[in-house]
Amino acid sequence: MAIRLSLTPLMWFCALTPAFAQSVADLPPKPSMESSLPKDSELVSTRSWLKDHGVVFGIILTEDLLANLRGGIKRGAILSGKLETIVGVDLEKLAGVRGLTAYANILQLHGSRGPDRELVNNLNTISNIEAIPTTRLSEVWLEQSFWDGRASLRAGQLVVDTEFLFSQYFSFFNSSDWPTNPSVNIPSGGAAYPLSTPGLRLKVELKPGFTFLLSLLNGDPAGPGTTDPELRNRYGLNFRVNDPPFLIAETQYTYNQGRADKGLAGGIRLGGWHHFGSFNDLRFDAFGLSLASPLSTGLARRYRGNSGVYAVVDQQLYRPAGADASTGILSFARVSASPSDRNLSDWYLDGGLIFSGFIASRPNDAFGASFLYTHISPRATALEMDVALFNGVPPPRRSFELSFELNYSFSLMPGWTLQPNVAVVINPSGNAVTPLTYTGDRPGNAVLVGARSVWKF
Repeated sequence: MAIRLSLTPLMWFCALTPAFAQSVADLPPKPSMESSLPKDSELVSTRSWLKDHGVVFGIILTEDLLANLRGGIKRGAILSGKLETIVGVDLEKLAGVRGLTAYANILQLHGSRGPDRELVNNLNTISNIEAIPTTRLSEVWLEQSFWDGRASLRAGQLVVDTEFLFSQYFSFFNSSDWPTNPSVNIPSGGAAYPLSTPGLRLKVELKPGFTFLLSLLNGDPAGPGTTDPELRNRYGLNFRVNDPPFLIAETQYTYNQGRADKGLAGGIRLGGWHHFGSFNDLRFDAFGLSLASPLSTGLARRYRGNSGVYAVVDQQLYRPAGADASTGILSFARVSASPSDRNLSDWYLDGGLIFSGFIASRPNDAFGASFLYTHISPRATALEMDVALFNGVPPPRRSFELSFELNYSFSLMPGWTLQPNVAVVINPSGNAVTPLTYTGDRPGNAVLVGARSVWKF
């Protein structure tokens, strides 16, 4: 607590862009508080000298204050924070190795464990900085560009959620995150914040506006176990390489992204993933009997592999004259689907609208509304019906979780924003907990209010 209070008396401010950089070219983060410092200050001069020698860095402090007013598992307020330090090295400038860059970022996570664990028991993301407090290594990799800079190969400890299944507009919201499907369907949620794992990533710009991405990673960043994956890999140092692999591929098409472009900006992403591990049937054992049956072995039928497909659409609906792709009326939608026999969520949908730059006196402010919908697999629901049939104690049947977010982002100064927000969660965890061990009341629909801050340098 003392660390949080000493950093600044105003801790709840928000950023319009995702905290994670995707490459060395994204450093330092923009906008940055550096622009408010004197050009000849020691800090700015040091950063400029390092950049001239191929070293760039960024610091991002995010703080969330959230209060649950009703529903969920508990009323109350929590304060969570993430301090991220990022370093990028252009090894062509530093050591003469053409096209080679290096990157690393470390997360210092503090405060509460987040609204899911402490307040709501939700599936969809409420706060995309939620994590168990610790200091952990996130990414560390080398990237070699080739084909005149149109292609690159990245190798090291990676995440996929900064490049794959990512929306350029959804990143405005506190709930923007690796989607519930696939996160609840693959081991440890996959290589997505706050977990990472060794792997490779290939990126190829086929022609301007058309990009292909492919990543092959270790399939379980935390490793097998029944405890929280963040505890099984608490410091990001597991470096597992022997788990069944995870493969994801995506094709991207973007248009009218430049400030000089006259048309409406947008993008379409189509992709799919495959995990090469083994997965349990959600209802039946190896003999086709319900797992709830007293005659069942209690051992679920096993499947080889698991897959999913997805699409992401970003579309600017109104573009003021002379504005860039992030101003005006912006919309987005993401949808993903997976087989219902082995996945808790068989399909997922989110979407929203953002109104940016509509107040002449505050051109950097924005307002947005979004929703996230997770559908629970009918195979999981059928097991709950079997529980009622065989045990005579029917638990609440899971069906879906639907959440909404409203927020307004105030730009206090370059690199410092404040974002009050409201979140509503309907049917947390789909209306119940694990059906075979259900013993209590389901979490009620939750209403949360709060505010976020992001400080960037």
